[in-house]
Amino acid sequence: MTQHQSTQTMKPATAAKKLGVYLEATPAEFREGVVSRAQLTELQADPPQWLQDLRANGPHPRPVVAAKLGVSIAGLARGGVTEPLTTEQIEALKQEQPEWLVKERATQAEVRTETVRIKKKRAEEAEKAERDTRD
Repeated sequence: MTQHQSTQTMKPATAAKKLGVYLEATPAEFREGVVSRAQLTELQADPPQWLQDLRANGPHPRPVVAAKLGVSIAGLARGGVTEPLTTEQIEALKQEQPEWLVKERATQAEVRTETVRIKKKRAEEAEKAERDTRD
């Protein structure tokens, strides 16, 4: 008896998320079909021109916009950014340095610093616990 290996597929929204692009900006044939794992791998390894253009110019989804601006997704919402932005719009925001962006970047920097501090503290505690168990 032979086993049939089924092809794993995903919705276009999932594939767009994995590719880091805004679904509504992708070609219709991408949005209306399903994407197999093999197709996703191919798109990642050898992106077609439309994917290269989207990655370079946008519009970009919120996670990409947040990363490019150095803020959290919640920070974008607090700053009133709810729509996808193009690379040009992101660069303009970086140049303008609106008050909300400066504040959110500072908040994000504090979060990163605190995360590093907690990680270091936990590592030290784990090391101490390990030494105590050996003694």
